[in-house]
Amino acid sequence: MTQSTAAGPAYDLPVRPSEEPIEPAPAPRPAMVRSLLRTARPKQWVKNILVFAAPAAAGKLTHSGVIADALLAFAAFTLASVSTYFVNDALDHEADRRHPKKRHRPIAAGHVSLGMAWAVAIITMAGGLGLAFGLLSAKTGLLITGYVTMTLSYSFWLKHVAVVDLVCVAAGFVLRMIAGGIATDLWISNWFLTVACFSSLFVVAGKRYAESIEMGEGSAGSRAVLSEYTPGFLRVAWAMAMAVAVAAYYQWAFERAAAVGSHVWYQLSAVPWVVGLLRYALLLERGHGGAPEDVLLSDRVLQVVGAIWLGLFLLGVYDH
Repeated sequence: MTQSTAAGPAYDLPVRPSEEPIEPAPAPRPAMVRSLLRTARPKQWVKNILVFAAPAAAGKLTHSGVIADALLAFAAFTLASVSTYFVNDALDHEADRRHPKKRHRPIAAGHVSLGMAWAVAIITMAGGLGLAFGLLSAKTGLLITGYVTMTLSYSFWLKHVAVVDLVCVAAGFVLRMIAGGIATDLWISNWFLTVACFSSLFVVAGKRYAESIEMGEGSAGSRAVLSEYTPGFLRVAWAMAMAVAVAAYYQWAFERAAAVGSHVWYQLSAVPWVVGLLRYALLLERGHGGAPEDVLLSDRVLQVVGAIWLGLFLLGVYDH
């Protein structure tokens, strides 16, 4: 029985439920197909458009046989590159978890298992090589095999070797351009290759520079080789590569104009080419460029300059 006190009667108070904060419901797990597609990096498939560079520069892209072979080369390189993305993310999933953006990648986030990643890598690699050897040529197949071998060596080892990692990534761009020439059986000039090599090095060195600026002192935690570089060295590397790319482009433009007897369109195309490189260099100094495909798809000025360059280039190809 409840007793009374001088202050008044005592009452049995109801027991209040616990006021501990309620844990929020976990975010819904994304669909497997969507996670696999994200790991395949569709935005980066734009790099494989480089297989059309050689036939376009030769003015042969409108030929039915050439465009068909170029499309097959595009498909083969896309499948091969997708396999390397899965391998790279499977190997780097622990380091990616420490990166502010890469931690959301499906493998790092646990949305795609390592077993599934390796299975998809094997299937897409076999598909790309089978397409190259079966429907194109042995040379194209061997070149894509070399690309896959180099990329896997990069993922396992070479990405930790300063300067060599820059060369490996840049070589991936160049091999795409060479594959376009081999698959369509077209000759590639020395100046074209020089432009391809040093433009690629410019983009890759700029990518590393932007990553080092974005990540600051924690950059080595997500990409160990960044600790081997300084921003000054990377700035020198991409500036040197840009200078060689500009000079080589002028040489290629005058050589090509003389060979086909065109008007001044090839030479004029060098102007937006230089402006485009300068615009990209400015974006690098602002800390952009860590994801080149995002820069190309988002910067309107760069897109306009690129459209002007493409227009002048096409005039050089067809106005003669």
